[in-house]
Amino acid sequence: MSNEPIALGKALASFDAFWSPRIVTRVNDYDVRVAKVRGEHLWHVHDETDEFFLVLEGELSISLREPAGERTVHLPQGTVFTVPRGTEHKPSSATGAAILMFEPTGTPTVGDRHDEIPDHVDATTGHALDC
Repeated sequence: MSNEPIALGKALASFDAFWSPRIVTRVNDYDVRVAKVRGEHLWHVHDETDEFFLVLEGELSISLREPAGERTVHLPQGTVFTVPRGTEHKPSSATGAAILMFEPTGTPTVGDRHDEIPDHVDATTGHALDC
C-alpha cells in the first residue's frame, strides 16, 4: 500500500476490466476498492459482512432479495448504499459506472454463496492497484 495520496481518477484510469476491483488502500482490516462496472454482476450473499457502495461516476442499481420481497435501489453518482450482511443482492449498471467499496480484507467479490459465475465477473478478493 502506498503511503502517498492516491488520486481516484488515476487509479480508475490504470485498468479497463469490468467487475474486477482494485485495492486502493486499507483502513484497519478493511479494503477500500474501486471498480468499473457495466452490465450485470450475479446474485450473491456475504454472510458475515455488510457491503458499502459509493458511486463515483455513472449510475449503479442493486437488486435485493429481502424478507418483504425483491426490490431494486438506484444509485446515481455521489450516492452511497450499504447492503446488509446476509442479503442476497445483484449489482448492475446499464450504462457503466465507477464505484468505491469498503469490505473486510479477503472478502470475495462473489460472496459466500452465489449463482454460477459468468465469464465477465472476476471472482477475486481484489487486485493490487498498479499506478
